[in-house]
Amino acid sequence: KRLRPALALLAGRLCNASVRRLLPLAVALELIHMATLVHDDVVDESPTRRGRPTVRARWGDQLSLHTGDYLFARSLVLVAQYQDHRIASSLARVSVNMCQGEIRQMASEYDVRQGLKDYLSRIKAKTALLISASCALGSLVAGAAEEVARRLGAYGYYLGMAFQITDDILDLVASEEELGKPVASDLRQGILTLPTVYALRSSSRKEELAAVISGRHLDEGAVTRVLELIRESGALEFSRRVAARYLEKARRKLEGLPKGQPLEALVAVADFVGHRRF
Repeated sequence: KRLRPALALLAGRLCNASVRRLLPLAVALELIHMATLVHDDVVDESPTRRGRPTVRARWGDQLSLHTGDYLFARSLVLVAQYQDHRIASSLARVSVNMCQGEIRQMASEYDVRQGLKDYLSRIKAKTALLISASCALGSLVAGAAEEVARRLGAYGYYLGMAFQITDDILDLVASEEELGKPVASDLRQGILTLPTVYALRSSSRKEELAAVISGRHLDEGAVTRVLELIRESGALEFSRRVAARYLEKARRKLEGLPKGQPLEALVAVADFVGHRRF
């Protein structure tokens, strides 16, 4: 989807920077994101990504790990061109948080005791902070005031939270053709996302749901049963409402910013996140 570089370009254009000035940052952001995906596919033993074989599936774990490291290193070379410590410092902090989020996720696999706060903290680290940085840094590269950068960063944070929640909903309801990866892949790995966390607290059959998940052996029959319990609990509707509230907060952060095509596109991105099917 190349969402992160698109947001950096839009935020920078909103503040009158040239595409040429913004391009190294945009590419660096996509490389950081790609590096995490390549590494994730090793950890998750994923055979496909966006409908195509993963690096791991085609060339193995060792080359995949080096490829992810290479992509991340290339991103550092690109951001060093700006000679602005705020850019490198921000991306370093975000990268640390992303790693911490992944570690927390691994530590909480199949843990039916985790709650909403645990989930939101995890997706903030894993997803929302890099999307937030994409917006804020795009404006800083353009020479925007700190207040504008903060507002765009807040827009990106709320957008990122909604993006990940929507992603987690799609993992349970979209087809494999739409996702480009197996349905309920998170659930099969014991990763409990917002719909599952909600169902574990609100389902009339939460004891059964907890027992199946904590058993750690989610064959096709178990996955089908868990999906039924999640849908019956109203968890999908609840998750959509949470995502919609984050998107509304994101749109509010754009109020008062310079009108024009970049601003209209940022609003359109929020609309896309709320209605996407892939």
